[in-house]
Amino acid sequence: MKIRLLSAFIMLLIVIPVYLIGGYIYAGVVAILSILAFKEILDLKKSHKEIPKVVSLLGVIATVYLVVGNYGANMLNYRSVLIPLLLLLIPVLFYKNNKYNTDSALYLLGWVYLIGIGFNLIITLRNLNFNILIYLILIAIFTDTFAYIIGRLIGKHKLCPKISPHKTIEGFVGGLVGGSITALIAYHFLVTKITFPIIIITMILSVIGQIGDLYFSKVKRENDIKDYSNLIPGHGGILDRLDSILFIVICYVIIFWTI
Repeated sequence: MKIRLLSAFIMLLIVIPVYLIGGYIYAGVVAILSILAFKEILDLKKSHKEIPKVVSLLGVIATVYLVVGNYGANMLNYRSVLIPLLLLLIPVLFYKNNKYNTDSALYLLGWVYLIGIGFNLIITLRNLNFNILIYLILIAIFTDTFAYIIGRLIGKHKLCPKISPHKTIEGFVGGLVGGSITALIAYHFLVTKITFPIIIITMILSVIGQIGDLYFSKVKRENDIKDYSNLIPGHGGILDRLDSILFIVICYVIIFWTI
């Protein structure tokens, strides 16, 4: 517990100043985090066959291009989405003996899009609305915190025992209610007054965050690992910390950004 708290304190000392500074420094740090997240995916041995080093490098390039390739633009454009497609699918034509096949290419492509677009939006949303991104991050944090507390206190009915045996239905509901209420309070002070649509949006995003957490837990379960890496002592890897946030920011922009 002491290691976990110390790591969290150190992360805050780094993250808060970088977030406040913004600009190229913030974008650069987010790009580095995206590379580390993609490396965690490459290190999963059961989900895919061994990826050639050249292709792994192309995957890193594709990810970073999605994250910062059109820095300063409001949203990703179609050209940005096309680059990873070309970088990861074309090499399939030149590898023999199934060393790099279409399954591996599509596997990498899916993760490049998820990580690249998610981290891109972490930059874009911060530039478009400083406090909106904080609100979205708080949804993930508060939902996870209340789900853990309520689950430990009164959790009896397993939610998805084959994926995450410690998660309960009571914890899920507690995370939804407690996380939504506290995030809405933060929204009131950070953004603007609370409206009925915002209440619904917050609750939906809380559910989406928990779905994202379960999805990344499923990936870990399939690979027989506890954490994606040991980069952050007591917390695991980048994807262990940002799993639900990636789902929340992507869904927020796709579904609700125009509201």
